[in-house]
Amino acid sequence: MGNLALTYSEQGKWKEAEALQAVVMEKRKQVLGEEHPSTLRSMGNLASTYSEQGKWKEAEALEMVVMEKSKQVLGEEHLSTLTSVGNLASTYSEQGKWKEAEALQMMVMEKRKHLLGEEHPSTLTSMGNLAYTYKKQGKWKEAEALQMVVVEKRKHLDVLEAQN
Repeated sequence: MGNLALTYSEQGKWKEAEALQAVVMEKRKQVLGEEHPSTLRSMGNLASTYSEQGKWKEAEALEMVVMEKSKQVLGEEHLSTLTSVGNLASTYSEQGKWKEAEALQMMVMEKRKHLLGEEHPSTLTSMGNLAYTYKKQGKWKEAEALQMVVVEKRKHLDVLEAQN
């Protein structure tokens, strides 16, 4: 069922995806428990579908649950937890909640730097997301400085990939 829901999402059939994802989430809660990583993943998928439809309040509420449970179950530095924090930050951004988005994006960026290194693609994505949030708040110097770092590190990665 989860794969069918994903197929619906990829086709932009949001209502069908949402309905099926809700069923998958409830079944996983019943069978695996509310804190199982697979259940959390299905909750995140449903939250993503809410976001795609502009259902920001529903997405935000579910993402908060996923983030908090991920922190409890997996730990604050687990990559899945950081993804859930980043998803909530994106939802804040979509709603114009720039301060909240910035705080979460900063945390994700710093933890990814620590865990994955400054040149890891996920870290660079986090840096780019934070730069975008700076830009939307009119923090031009911070946005430019961070985006310059991203550009330079991506160039370095491109050179390394070309050498392989």
